Amino acid sequence: MRMIRLICGHTRLDRIRNKVIRDKIGVASIKDKMREARLHWFGHIKRRPMDAPVRRGETIVCSDHRRCRGRPKKSWREVIRHDLKHLGLVEDMSHDRKLWNAPIKVTDF
Repeated sequence: MRMIRLICGHTRLDRIRNKVIRDKIGVASIKDKMREARLHWFGHIKRRPMDAPVRRGETIVCSDHRRCRGRPKKSWREVIRHDLKHLGLVEDMSHDRKLWNAPIKVTDF
């Protein structure tokens, strides 16, 4: 947002909301861009063979690790599941690159 504000010629002292500035420049929200990057990487991982080092990391289970107090941390898998649900996608769609990249792409305004 700092760079976008600099492009517009505004400072934080002008007290203009981020959404207004993003609409003015034509940039999508950071949350949507992060979701796009996560799902893009997820598709890359799912297309790899099962013996690839990236895929072997999916099956690791740490059973002897004791968690800290409080709410459990979200795992990467839980965040991906939430993103898929938000966009109405299924994991199996990731095997076809054209079918996968079209719905996850976030277009700028």
